[in-house]
Amino acid sequence: MTIADPHHWEIVIGLEVHAQVTSKSKLFSAAATAFGAAPNTQVSFVDAAFPGMLPVLNSVCVDQAIKTGLGLHAQINPLSIFERKNYFYPDLPAGYQISQYQRPIVGEGWLEIEPIPGTTRRVGIERVHLEQDAGKSVHDLSPQETYIDLNRAGIALMEIVTKPDMRSSAEAVAFLKKLRTLLRYLGTCDGNMEEGSLRADVNISVHRPDTPLGTRAEIKNVNSIRFVAQAINFEERRQIDLLEAGQRIVQETRLFDAHIGETRSMRNKEDAQDYRYFPDPDLLPLRVEQNRIEHVRTTLPELPDDKKRRFMETLGLSAYDADLIVSEPEYAAYYEVALTELCQHNVSSSQGAKILANWFLGDFFAYLNRTNIPIDTTPLTPARLANLVRLILSNTISGKIAKDVFALMTEEDGSAEEIVTRHHLQQITNTSTIEQIIAEVLGQEAEHVAAYKAGKDKLFGYFVGQVMKATKGKANPQTVNTLLKALLDRT
Repeated sequence: MTIADPHHWEIVIGLEVHAQVTSKSKLFSAAATAFGAAPNTQVSFVDAAFPGMLPVLNSVCVDQAIKTGLGLHAQINPLSIFERKNYFYPDLPAGYQISQYQRPIVGEGWLEIEPIPGTTRRVGIERVHLEQDAGKSVHDLSPQETYIDLNRAGIALMEIVTKPDMRSSAEAVAFLKKLRTLLRYLGTCDGNMEEGSLRADVNISVHRPDTPLGTRAEIKNVNSIRFVAQAINFEERRQIDLLEAGQRIVQETRLFDAHIGETRSMRNKEDAQDYRYFPDPDLLPLRVEQNRIEHVRTTLPELPDDKKRRFMETLGLSAYDADLIVSEPEYAAYYEVALTELCQHNVSSSQGAKILANWFLGDFFAYLNRTNIPIDTTPLTPARLANLVRLILSNTISGKIAKDVFALMTEEDGSAEEIVTRHHLQQITNTSTIEQIIAEVLGQEAEHVAAYKAGKDKLFGYFVGQVMKATKGKANPQTVNTLLKALLDRT
């Protein structure tokens, strides 16, 4: 495919994100929602659409939708209506999906993203509505038959619909990452895309600047943020190539093939009238009182943007460090517990925050990635990492020795302090001892000393290295530098 010059075109992107509501039971039944259960073992008569079965709304899912709306700075509508969205699919037993259309529970809001470091913009939220999920068709167990698993049928989803405010795949990626983080902080969706808890429909069109919007294509059920970026980039090129060739864009639903990195046509895009929406006669309108909204508001945690701002303003962390730490609620929780532990040993938060962040984002993150151990089950607890940082700040060990201690902490039990004692890794700070070692080193390096005296100042670093080697890295580097310079000046 020819890659056309995209600079004469503008891409317009809107997302419809389906987020599975964190709830132990489904939206309209008491059936369980645990992932990984044997097929068709978590299905009630309501989910299977047995005749005469009546849906009963799960109040927990309602509160989760309200909480999500508040996190998105959105209007919570006092009256919302559940409607039947009619279409046929083998894993949709009733022949319709209970959803919300004209009167959703959550109205307009916004989410602030940072597609480029230091540059923020708002993406508008059109609506958030509750709906039930369909089941799953399994095509790869038999060459002749399709199997149906109804475990997902009836699971509560929040469909989060954005305005067409994004103009690049980078902005769409930034939005999805930010939304996933927000939902995980709120506890309203676990954000696990591999398990299908979060997936996106991507609406894309292109047009010339200052002209009406183009015809959009929808890419269904993309279950990876990386695939969303690939799908957008391919679809942008596809549409531009068609328009530059004098052809037209067909409004259609497409699928993304991750194996070849391309979208392909699935069916013509339906409009709302094709689904024949009408209010579900088995469900009364949902009325949400203001006091209920305010009660849910009191349960909101500190949200990622607020936490990032606090880390920067009160702890002095850089925007980059703070952003990484708050990117997952488990990261932020670990860091804050470690900092609290550190501050209990006469270390100020401003003194310890930066060096703790360096170790947390450096050696500790590398250890997690290398071992693939979840942060909430790692034997390197916040107290153990805090103890290591405290030994550095108290000059008990040097930064170089700390890396050796950290490596031992991943293999041995005990605190950093116990490991330092066990392996005799305490830093040498006694000036008389260090002076004696420096004198011995300089005595063995007469030629280099003479060259240093003759003006080769860069040899100073060589002498420092030799002293550190002689002390097996245990000498205090600052003390070594001070005493070495004094002795060289006197020699």
